[in-house]
Amino acid sequence: MNRINLITLGVKDIGKSLQFYRDIGFEASVIGDEEKPVIVFFKNEGSKLELFPIDELAKDIDEENPPVLSTGGFSGVTLAYNAKSESEVDHIFESVKTIGATVVKEPKTTSWGGYGGYFLDPDGYYWEVAYGSDWAFDDNNMLII
Repeated sequence: MNRINLITLGVKDIGKSLQFYRDIGFEASVIGDEEKPVIVFFKNEGSKLELFPIDELAKDIDEENPPVLSTGGFSGVTLAYNAKSESEVDHIFESVKTIGATVVKEPKTTSWGGYGGYFLDPDGYYWEVAYGSDWAFDDNNMLII
């Protein structure tokens, strides 16, 4: 067992989050009504990203005693988009700024010699967008490590 097929983000307002991710270029498969989806899957390369109402996600883990929902702060989890150039990083940051994403770290040269920064989605999930000059990608655009 050495695979991640799906990453689920528990979201407070699934419609708002769906629109945010569509605005930054994600193509979605929506289960339920477009205005009030039950669940959303994104058709991206590699692992799939899913949006699910956070209260329902907590109940799915344990219906009788769901985990306590976070009241904010850093959860220790980040999501990453590995770019193929510094200009791609800059382009993504320009795009997310136009839709109102909170940029928490403007792209710049990193301590490991790459280039990148961070922004927050509507639910406070941290996204890193980074480029490394020695990175290679497979036929599915997955980073080869």
